[in-house]
Amino acid sequence: MRARSMLICGVLLTVCCGLFMTLEARGNWDFVLWFRGRKLAALLLVGVAVSTATLLFQTISRNHILTPSTMGFDALFTLIVTLAVFTIGAAGYNHLPSELVFFVNLFLLIGAALLLFGTLLGQHRVDLMRMVLTGIIFGFLFRSLTSFVFRMIDPSEFATIQVSSYARFNYIELNLLWLAAGLTLVTLLLCWRMRRQLDILSLGFEIATNLGEPVAKRQKQALVLVAVLVAVSTALVGPVAFLGLLVVSIARLIAPNETHAMLIPLSALIAGIVLVGGQTILERVLGMSTPLAVVIDFVGGFVFLALLLRKGWT
Repeated sequence: MRARSMLICGVLLTVCCGLFMTLEARGNWDFVLWFRGRKLAALLLVGVAVSTATLLFQTISRNHILTPSTMGFDALFTLIVTLAVFTIGAAGYNHLPSELVFFVNLFLLIGAALLLFGTLLGQHRVDLMRMVLTGIIFGFLFRSLTSFVFRMIDPSEFATIQVSSYARFNYIELNLLWLAAGLTLVTLLLCWRMRRQLDILSLGFEIATNLGEPVAKRQKQALVLVAVLVAVSTALVGPVAFLGLLVVSIARLIAPNETHAMLIPLSALIAGIVLVGGQTILERVLGMSTPLAVVIDFVGGFVFLALLLRKGWT
């Protein structure tokens, strides 16, 4: 059953990648493959980073509804961009070196994640609930501050913020793609090494403690990995709010078991199918310029409501 699920998803992803690279391809194939190849690599990179981060976050919070996006990560990214444009102007922001923008966003997002949630992750459930409520409150705070700055910013510069507020895959700089790929690969290897410990954490605090697992230590390690994955993905292309919730929920439905050795690669494959297949349909079939993130957030919002109504908060 496990091999069949992986095989089916792998075949679907391969078909989606093939259609993305070749459908309606005209002109010089060297240019077409190079241009589309970068977009394809970015789509796959974001898919595996967001899906893995969401799965780990749900494991340490022991809640299948929560995601890093619902905890304020995306709102913080938008606030950072808004403050940067407000401070130096749209022209100055657009002329900043792309590497500088990437690393500033990366370190600010990682630092904020660790400050917001690192000290709140304790050994008891009450601390986890405190973490959840704190994250939601800060998410509202970031959005409120962003709305406040919107009222003071030059209307002609608002377009720069609007473009950065959605995930964009049309043009990815190669040097940033290599940096993001390297950071993501190292983090994914660390996540894979923790897969058995994550299985134990998913059983609950009492059971994990009785099995000899240092729960608080593992939670903090997993939180660092989540922060890096979400920060790399968001700094590279922008926020995709409900992608993680959507693909991890699908993976849990079709997975024969709840082990992380099964869920991590399966969620990544499904995320690749959603991103690559969705981008192919929007660009090549429907000819639409609508950002893929808008469609994913629309569908993911319904999935979030369905899970909330069916399972409640826990």
